[in-house]
Amino acid sequence: QAQLVESGGGLVQAGGSLRLSCTSSENMFELNVMAWYRQAPGKQRELVASVFIGGQINYADSVKGRFTISRNNVKNTVYLQVNSLKPEDTAVYYCNTAGRGYDVWGQGIQVIVSS
Repeated sequence: QAQLVESGGGLVQAGGSLRLSCTSSENMFELNVMAWYRQAPGKQRELVASVFIGGQINYADSVKGRFTISRNNVKNTVYLQVNSLKPEDTAVYYCNTAGRGYDVWGQGIQVIVSS
């Protein structure tokens, strides 16, 4: 079963940018979909963006035009470029891959956006 490790979070001012990375222990050519979720304090976890092995990409309406997801299957890494950050983007961001018989989460990484 894949293990996912996120990196790249931190504290940033509103309007700033970060690049989140998630590295898989498994060959990403075998993982159909890679996704980023986030969970803000007191709120439910929500899907931010997903990218399929075939290239299909989906974004939450709240991040369209500001966030970009990409995957490098050779490096077994999925990225989330987050631009024009807002205080409401503050959350723990989780990497996820799911398919038939598996649903794997990273440990989560904190992103804090100060106003």
